[in-house]
Amino acid sequence: MSLASLKQELKLLESIFDKNHERFRIDSCSVDELACRFVSADCALLIRCTIAEEYPVSPPIWFAESEDPNLAAVLEKLGGICSGKTVLLQQLKRLLTDLCKLYGLPQHPDIEMLDQPLPSEQICCSFDLNKKQDTDDMDHYEMKEDEPPEEKKTDEDGIEKENLDVLEKIRQNQRKDYLNGTVSGSVQATDRLMKELRDIYRSASFKGGNYAVELVNDSLYEWNVKILKVDPDSALHSDLLVLKEKEEKCCISMNFSFRDNFPFDPPFVRVVSPILTGGYVLGGGAICMELLTKQGWSSAYSIESVIMQISATLVKGKARIQFGANTSQYSLARAQQSFKSLVQIHEKNGWFTPPKEDG
Repeated sequence: MSLASLKQELKLLESIFDKNHERFRIDSCSVDELACRFVSADCALLIRCTIAEEYPVSPPIWFAESEDPNLAAVLEKLGGICSGKTVLLQQLKRLLTDLCKLYGLPQHPDIEMLDQPLPSEQICCSFDLNKKQDTDDMDHYEMKEDEPPEEKKTDEDGIEKENLDVLEKIRQNQRKDYLNGTVSGSVQATDRLMKELRDIYRSASFKGGNYAVELVNDSLYEWNVKILKVDPDSALHSDLLVLKEKEEKCCISMNFSFRDNFPFDPPFVRVVSPILTGGYVLGGGAICMELLTKQGWSSAYSIESVIMQISATLVKGKARIQFGANTSQYSLARAQQSFKSLVQIHEKNGWFTPPKEDG
């Protein structure tokens, strides 16, 4: 199935369920992600799905921010629909039908429109007079493999060559693992992490030297992240200047590890060096932040936003570098243990929310 067919599915969805639809609305869509909203008298459920590059061989993965187990059960059923040329449309029909039943609503007649065939004359484009118009109509979608070579650059636009080489190396490694039957991770985690890495490589903050990212052993599931710049008016900034003078190091090194169920669960993040006091950094290097817990995490968060939030939290918490400290006090095992204890305490007592004037 070509990318053009997926675009036709998305265009059909937008034409049926616009932003003013009484029951179901498409908030945004691209060939990577879909954000939609189920509307009833009592609620407006935000539901998302990620679409892998291998679609339809790999079906879309659905998730929602709601804690409702009934909704989770509805989304889980969608995994049973995993074959056919229009998996996305089939999944959406099941989703809407089941949501209407769940909330005691009559099935909306527009749901049946999802059964209509895609217009083949638009899918199998030939070199005719309408080709340019068809392309113009779909310009708001990200262009990928089915585009001619000169158009394919849109997927790489804004990424420097050295980082494009990293992305290509990852793709090559994934192909080898697939052929060797040694694939690690999950489809949805791998696809999301590739997107996160591409977004970071395009980011102005990344290009501006605020932070750096390096994959550990070329794995998407473990990143070394260096915070290179913090608030210049902070004591931590002054400490980093001293660190550069004494040890020729000028960054805060962290480790991000991701599990197969990312982005549904947060990454585990710990400071590796230097040893810090304050800044909400715990024993072993773990970080006391609610958004890094299952309770505070949202699958909508980007990894860059997490990095920038940690950087701001270190400054807000008045982190200072402990010069001359024994670096062995930071370890993965100690960080995991202290973070586990932290979560248990806050699950019992709740999290402190600073006043708005404190940021």
